[in-house]
Amino acid sequence: MIRFISLSSGSSGNSYYIGDQEVSFLIDAGIGARTIKKRLLEYGISIDSIDFILVTHDHSDHIKHLVSVSERFLKPVVATELLFRSLEKHPHSKGGIKRFKKTVEKEIPFVFKDVSITAFDVPHDATENLGYFIDFRGEKFTFVTDLGRFTQRVADFCKISNHIIIESNYDAHMLDSGNYPSYLIDRIRGGRGHLSNLETALAVRGVYHQKVRNIFLCHLSDNNNTPELAFEATKNALCELGVNVGQDVHLSCLPRKSHVCHIIKAEGR
Repeated sequence: MIRFISLSSGSSGNSYYIGDQEVSFLIDAGIGARTIKKRLLEYGISIDSIDFILVTHDHSDHIKHLVSVSERFLKPVVATELLFRSLEKHPHSKGGIKRFKKTVEKEIPFVFKDVSITAFDVPHDATENLGYFIDFRGEKFTFVTDLGRFTQRVADFCKISNHIIIESNYDAHMLDSGNYPSYLIDRIRGGRGHLSNLETALAVRGVYHQKVRNIFLCHLSDNNNTPELAFEATKNALCELGVNVGQDVHLSCLPRKSHVCHIIKAEGR
């Protein structure tokens, strides 16, 4: 049994857990060490059991507490050399990761206890932005957050995954009618910002296959989206394919300021 826990998802901070009794890791640490520890304990998980922390990119809502979590709990950080160099200069990373580092290269799998993790490029306006394809002993996850456009490489990994965690950041009408300045709207929509609900829905419709069992919509905007709008957009796109949401596939939005645990059961069990 694998647990996927969204510890926090959104502009106020991002952190996720994937693991079982043998292997477990975090993806990002944009919330504090105390909060991560407390929320994991609510599911009976000790932070001491975490093996490492994956980093997606160097924006503050993903790495604000990365160094403190790594140093306080002696956890290795997994990232590319370019991201490690960026962390050395970032105001929220206190000079970067000094002792606990594992450098990986994009498109080359990193294997730990039979779990294979492949970092791949995702368009976003960070120093470098990574998605992760995770083969957890046969259960395949594609994790992509903060992506400005849905690329063919992202699609390739989604098409071989059982579980897709993908951003559905904003509703286009809410963004246009809100109070964001034009330069910020342009940044969000400019191909290296974020995906709208419609863009995510169309992307999911294009990559859906019968072995997809879970679709988790992440990184919903506080100001320009609602869980209901994000859910309905992707649900409607799947229904156009004849997919019965709730029966053929589980679809849900990850909460922005709280946490939720999903149990991933091996297919056929």
